[in-house]
Amino acid sequence: MRKNTIIGIILLSLSSLSCQSQDRGAKLVGGPCEGCEAIHEFGDKKLLAVDTLPDFAATEPKLKISGTVFQKDGKTPAGNVILYVYHTDRGGIYPTKGGEKGWARRHGYIRGWVKTGSDGKYSFYTFRPGAYPNRRAAEHIHITVKEPDKNEYYIDDFLFDDDPLLTKNERIRRPNRGGSGIFLPVKDKGILAIKRDIILGRNIPNY
Repeated sequence: MRKNTIIGIILLSLSSLSCQSQDRGAKLVGGPCEGCEAIHEFGDKKLLAVDTLPDFAATEPKLKISGTVFQKDGKTPAGNVILYVYHTDRGGIYPTKGGEKGWARRHGYIRGWVKTGSDGKYSFYTFRPGAYPNRRAAEHIHITVKEPDKNEYYIDDFLFDDDPLLTKNERIRRPNRGGSGIFLPVKDKGILAIKRDIILGRNIPNY
């Protein structure tokens, strides 16, 4: 039993370091980030600046997230940056289909990846997620960033300004990593839309 416990601890430690091993020459920034290594799980998918997440066509309300990724100066577009997002279904669950591997077992299949071009622009087509069944956390969309010369790190979740679960205290507590993630969706061509520009390095530890 003791031997199995030690082996388990070793495997867990190796897992926690896996994001660092993805790019050994990368500068380590952002601090601990559980699950950030999922940004590498796109397999043989060719990453473009636009991605459509699963169940977009069949689920309402539809949502478009778009914007520009800027370098630390907040003015220069940042190319070659990978963004990874994932969120719950309308019932507040991270759904799986069975047989998932890696972080898909926890993040579910409603997830997507984009890679910015020289103009720094990106877009995700998805739908507004539901709150967790216990209704203690506001609706949110997780996002992870991977720059070419740095390890992957998380920035503030996308949150919805009109969500009654988004309390005043929660708003104050947000660290604004990458800039604020709180937005009020507006209707654009029949679907909800959020425009979020991301500033690389903003409020990111050790950047």
